[in-house]
Amino acid sequence: WEKSRPTGGFGQWRYSHYFQFIARKDKNIRVKCTLCPGDKFLSTASKSMSNLSKHLSAQHGNTKLVAKDPARRSSEGVEEQPTPPKQAKLFTSVGAQKQVTQKDINRLVAGFIVEDMLPLSTIESPRFQKILDKIPATRKPMSDRKTFSRYLDKCYSNMESNLKRTFESLDHVSTTADIWSANNKSYLGMTAHWIDGISFKREKAALCCKRVRGRHTYDVIACEIDGVHSAFGLSHKVIACVTDNGSNFSKAFRIFESHPDDGSDSDEPPDDEEEEVTFTDVAEALSTGSDEAFSLPPHLRCASHTLNLISKNDLEKWLTSNSDCKAVYRSAFAKCTALWTKTSRSTVASDQVEDVLKRKLIIPTATRWNSTHDALSLITEIPVRDLNTIFSRLGLKGITEREYQFLKEYCAVTRPLAAALDILQGEEDCYYGTLLPTLEILMSKLLALKDAQTYEAVKAAIKDRFASVLDSKDALMAAATSPKFKVRWLKDERRRDAVQTIPADQSPATSSHNGFFDFEEDISYTAETEVMEYLKMPGSDWEVLSRFPRIKEIAKQYNTPIPSSAPVERLFSLGSIVLTPRRNRLSDKRFERLLLMRYNLISSEVTFQMQ
Repeated sequence: WEKSRPTGGFGQWRYSHYFQFIARKDKNIRVKCTLCPGDKFLSTASKSMSNLSKHLSAQHGNTKLVAKDPARRSSEGVEEQPTPPKQAKLFTSVGAQKQVTQKDINRLVAGFIVEDMLPLSTIESPRFQKILDKIPATRKPMSDRKTFSRYLDKCYSNMESNLKRTFESLDHVSTTADIWSANNKSYLGMTAHWIDGISFKREKAALCCKRVRGRHTYDVIACEIDGVHSAFGLSHKVIACVTDNGSNFSKAFRIFESHPDDGSDSDEPPDDEEEEVTFTDVAEALSTGSDEAFSLPPHLRCASHTLNLISKNDLEKWLTSNSDCKAVYRSAFAKCTALWTKTSRSTVASDQVEDVLKRKLIIPTATRWNSTHDALSLITEIPVRDLNTIFSRLGLKGITEREYQFLKEYCAVTRPLAAALDILQGEEDCYYGTLLPTLEILMSKLLALKDAQTYEAVKAAIKDRFASVLDSKDALMAAATSPKFKVRWLKDERRRDAVQTIPADQSPATSSHNGFFDFEEDISYTAETEVMEYLKMPGSDWEVLSRFPRIKEIAKQYNTPIPSSAPVERLFSLGSIVLTPRRNRLSDKRFERLLLMRYNLISSEVTFQMQ
């Protein structure tokens, strides 16, 4: 064997760069395959590369080969003239694709598994590995679960750091909190919400879904919420925390709230609300130190949950106490409940309903607030004759005309409630300033239902449960500084006048350098003048505020909270998909990280870069 430079066919072959020339002997050459692990030597005729082509096809068929540019200099230093192909070849076009880096593949794989909430063992699936082998990559991506888990931990740390940097640049943040139970475990979930200072776009992020052990007493809840706020540097930036009407949440904020706000919702639950009995260990209470250890922000009750309590508890209480409609209410709802139970438990019954209606019935669920209204609305859309045909086929007692008319009237009353609830559950375009106008319009729509026997009860319940909100200065300022509402929804002239005088003493100071350039304010454009021009300015978009800097700052502060705790409920909905019975061995820490990454990855407002 002679160790001379390659000449002839091998030097001009388009895949010669995958082999290392070793030596020549007579008409044969000896080469080493650079794709094979270890030392793989091959021999072939110097003018025929068939042996090498067969080796590439047999041993590296899954590798997308990149053909050498025929126009560049060969290994012998001779300029080769490109030969135009007679016909485009599929193999060459695929092989010419740009190779993907290992970093890009790892990022895509992690995003795929996190977004679709797949098990981490997916990375070890032979079928999944075959898919990855088809991707032209510079290096092989991750193939074992432990390595992938460490990679996800780095991604989570990066996401957490990005969130903290984002919060450092903010002045006002609001949070939501709730407790969720699944698989005999309890979790505290929290989300953060803020407003972009330029576009006024609503932004959000999930903060935690951590395991809570033991009883959910008010002091435990206060400790956990305060700990999450402190971990993200939000202790002095959260202007409100929204929770449901649970007594333990209300008590936690009532006792540990740092600066109680007289304009916020009352923490005292109505007398008819179910109180959760709490137990306190005296020794533990004495050892925990002073109550001043916890500091919670102002508390806001979830408006959606409150409306749901009105449509269920308050309305039911009034109907059962009214002798004129008590009997028809109970009989109508009993027959509807029997129909829902029958169709949800029997496929035969469900098929019979579908044969008559050409669609399925909506079955109410306890976790979906508007489901009862939607289910009853569908029933009232069915003619009585068809409805009784269904009852007859299922062996149930038919509905009477009086019961049918009662259900229609019931839906007419709850329809505005359901519409208001849907509005307040929104996230993208729902600000705290939406709450008061929604309640005012809701009561106006109920007032139009003068023929309905139940409208007075619903209106009274709204005024009772939302009494503190209806008189809240913060809620009024949030609505008035929202270009969508301003003061058009206010019917009370006294409250309109009050709105026009508030910004004068609340607008932020504009002077700088410790008052060095503290000129006398132009009396032609005072705060009052700005308010008057703002109220006259047409348009309902947030861009209107760009011309009114004082009002813009006030609007951003008062509209930062959201009226509902629905975002944290949606976090729990994702959690139920991640924490399936087949994944019951998932640790609490891993579950929380996967869930938060999924929530924040999908949210366009908060992104994190995979490492």
